[in-house]
Amino acid sequence: MPLWKRFWLLFSAIWVAIAGLNVVTILVLGDNPPAKALTPVLFMVAVPALGYVLAWIFFGRGRSEGGGRH
Repeated sequence: MPLWKRFWLLFSAIWVAIAGLNVVTILVLGDNPPAKALTPVLFMVAVPALGYVLAWIFFGRGRSEGGGRH
């Protein structure tokens, strides 16, 4: 597995854990929990996905499996 994927997995795990804690806090302590918790849930999914796409474009696109830099 390439190094950028390992770093992406680490970043994504930390991001999802912290965003999940944020969502749980909003659901437990908020006045209008479902509406306020929707935005952090969307960011919890969108940020790692965007990070993967950007890293894939920057590091992985255009390289063949057998050749090129590794």
